[in-house]
Amino acid sequence: MLEIIQLPALNDNYIYLVHDPESGDTAAVDPALARPVLDVLEEKGWRLKYILNTHHHGDHVGANLELKKKTGCTIIAGLSDQNRIPGMDIGVNEGDRISLGRHAAEVLFTPGHTRGHIVYYFADNSALFCGDTLFVMGCGRLFEDTAEQMWLSLQKLKALPAATRIYCAHEYTQANARFALSVEPDNRQLAQRMDEVNRLRAQHLPTVPSTIEQELATNPFFRENSPALQKTINMHGAAPVQVFAKIRSLKDHF
Repeated sequence: MLEIIQLPALNDNYIYLVHDPESGDTAAVDPALARPVLDVLEEKGWRLKYILNTHHHGDHVGANLELKKKTGCTIIAGLSDQNRIPGMDIGVNEGDRISLGRHAAEVLFTPGHTRGHIVYYFADNSALFCGDTLFVMGCGRLFEDTAEQMWLSLQKLKALPAATRIYCAHEYTQANARFALSVEPDNRQLAQRMDEVNRLRAQHLPTVPSTIEQELATNPFFRENSPALQKTINMHGAAPVQVFAKIRSLKDHF
């Protein structure tokens, strides 16, 4: 199995180090800062082979050039973002695969937050590194694309196996949960999860990773087909993509 280390950075970012013990290969996902990555590499005696970027925002690519200079790693990102990713070496598209030892990550194209956003899915380890497309009980803001495009992207992630662990790039869970309760106040699983989130954050512990199964039960952006949610936002019987767009608009102004 891959070893995954979660590194907090900046105010609420997470950087992930993904290590294959057999080959010794290591990848850094969305490194905002170099120092936390370099410290772990030195402590563990690991060699950084790849940087895997999900999109071009500075809090996801900020350490690209420094890490490349110090480790000689290869930087991989979405092909359509080739002019926006510092130091990018390899561009990938939907369905491409990236090998980390004998493990492989499938690339899924998930525009919505940005037009070039991609995610990395290690099926054999049930691990999804989803950047800012999907959060625990939330999804990314629509900076460069439409609600319909984000909805279509999220449908891909909803279809992944229920046990898939969601390694998103930000600790936004408490705020997301408060909004989720505002649009689905009678969701008992959501209320229970809010209590658990508050307990974890009171101890300064991460709420990430989540799972697809948990998100299907509690994430409003996965629950556009919920009659109770539709009723709360006065969209009963509306098309799923229209319900999603309304939820996203409400969250933007929450």
